[in-house]
Amino acid sequence: MRYIPSYIKLLNSGELNQRVRKANKILEECAGCPHECSVQRTKGEIGICFSGSMPVVSSYTKHLGEEPVLSGTKGAGNIFFGNCNLRCVYCQNYDISQNFKSEKMNEVTIEKLADIMLKLQESGCHNIGLVSPTHFVVQILSAIKIAAENGLYLPIIYNSNGYDSVEMLKLLEGVIDIYLPDIKYGDNDSGKKYSKAPNYFDKAKLAVKEMYRQVGSLLIYEDNLVVRGLIIRHLVLPNGLAETENVFDFISKELDNKIHISLMSQYYPANKAEEEMLLSRQLRHNEYSKAVDLLDIYGLTNGWIQEMESSDFYRPQFETDRKNPFNHKLE
Repeated sequence: MRYIPSYIKLLNSGELNQRVRKANKILEECAGCPHECSVQRTKGEIGICFSGSMPVVSSYTKHLGEEPVLSGTKGAGNIFFGNCNLRCVYCQNYDISQNFKSEKMNEVTIEKLADIMLKLQESGCHNIGLVSPTHFVVQILSAIKIAAENGLYLPIIYNSNGYDSVEMLKLLEGVIDIYLPDIKYGDNDSGKKYSKAPNYFDKAKLAVKEMYRQVGSLLIYEDNLVVRGLIIRHLVLPNGLAETENVFDFISKELDNKIHISLMSQYYPANKAEEEMLLSRQLRHNEYSKAVDLLDIYGLTNGWIQEMESSDFYRPQFETDRKNPFNHKLE
């Protein structure tokens, strides 16, 4: 029996339509993320994320660079949303996340967003990956409803930076099949300094706890691909700035050491990182090895680690190639 995504059940029961109506009210005085800007996005007011009432789709493509259990052989159907509720000085997707004026031209209707989901399904993708979706959850809910009514049946991945609102995540319960959050920092100071996110670690912990409550730590597979569950990503930063040990301590003690961790070594000084002395170089082998050792120390034995060379391969080129931004290797 084939896996039936959660949102299909909610659509059939009428609950998905109720979620959409409830979510739409949030944009009237936006509290869609922990910034809680309280701006009226439906009237064109702009908050921290520089986004209005229409979603910004900067790129959509088959992506083979996710975790193997998500990319499979045909790729994840990733939708890269423009703008962001963070301001990471080292953001590798900065061309679309912090280029607010030019990204406005990539605003699409809800109907177009739904059509993109269906096109990715038709192209053979294994799932629909929502990349940087936090500031567009309201619009995404509406688009999923329309897409599901028109035949969408793929699992949906919520791939966020971790700075999510628990209230918004509750609206996604039973809609999202796979949660793929970052936990970027294990303290609040680094989150504020390098991502302009006050209380980042405190807020990310609450968000990930909610994701865990919804789907638990068990990954459900079908044809060697994950169709439901939680995978936590953590990018190791130079000079210990990510406070990796604090992140692992939280996961092992307050969640579950069976959770799958994707430990990433792909850091390189993108965006404005070269202006920050402690972030102006690539990761060293011993820094990543220390993080790998911490996985064992905290009993986090499920998941994936990257090769150190990954920073040479993960060089997205959104500025020059929106259709295939990841098909570029460092020369």
